[in-house]
Amino acid sequence: MPNKDRNKRSVRKARAAERERVANEQAVSGNDTEKPKKASVVSKATQAPAKQEKAKPKKRNRFVQYFTDVRSEMHRVTWPSKDELRNWSVAVIVALVVFGVCVYLVDTGFVALLVGFTGLRG
Repeated sequence: MPNKDRNKRSVRKARAAERERVANEQAVSGNDTEKPKKASVVSKATQAPAKQEKAKPKKRNRFVQYFTDVRSEMHRVTWPSKDELRNWSVAVIVALVVFGVCVYLVDTGFVALLVGFTGLRG
């Protein structure tokens, strides 16, 4: 087993132990929140996994789940305001023009050098 895999596993175990410790501290202090429940679920998951074959979800369910996830991610996106969008669009257009002029000048220079050295007219 490579060292990289061993390190990953040990980090996962350490994180699970830390979550379990925090959950126990919160349970002792009487703070009933969602986190202890999640931590206990995670600690159960870190125990030796039982060999169970999970059935693959149907293709239709996977597509529906994919688009559901896409929709939820699109709601989390921070969209730019109209002013920000306008400013960035102008910046991109200016950058395109500047780089286009630079490429034109370099190309013209190379053509002039080739014509000067070879005497051929293109």
